Amino acid sequence: MEAPTKTQPDVTVRVFKRQFSSNARGARLARRVGLYRLHAWGIPYLSDASESAALIIGELTANAATHGRVPGRDFELRLTHRPGDRETVGVLRIEVSDTRTECRPPGPGEITAPADGDDSGRGLLIVDALADRWAVVDREPPGKTVRAELDLLY
Repeated sequence: MEAPTKTQPDVTVRVFKRQFSSNARGARLARRVGLYRLHAWGIPYLSDASESAALIIGELTANAATHGRVPGRDFELRLTHRPGDRETVGVLRIEVSDTRTECRPPGPGEITAPADGDDSGRGLLIVDALADRWAVVDREPPGKTVRAELDLLY
């Protein structure tokens, strides 16, 4: 039996996971740390992917700190990067988890635009516009995760 002549391309899936305080300072820190991690993984600052990721991370972490806050509990940011090449699309997955189960945000296709003059309610509209896919899923231990994915074209 002969070994196959075509070798499979190298694939390195990178994962970053960290908990942050459920407050505005923790949300800002999560956004900054996340962008630093993406830059270290080869997604440079101010690139289209980095700018989209910054907005998504910012909105999801702000929502977790504001609406998903449980006193004494942190939220979690998880980034997963599967790089691509000229033949394969890469994927960046952004996940923000909190421990509040009763305050579940609307999912894709369920978002309604806020009334004119409202000061809030646009965060998930931004996520919906920028992410190639996103969802709200349950997690164990109790809580929820909002997951957004960006396709990375090379």
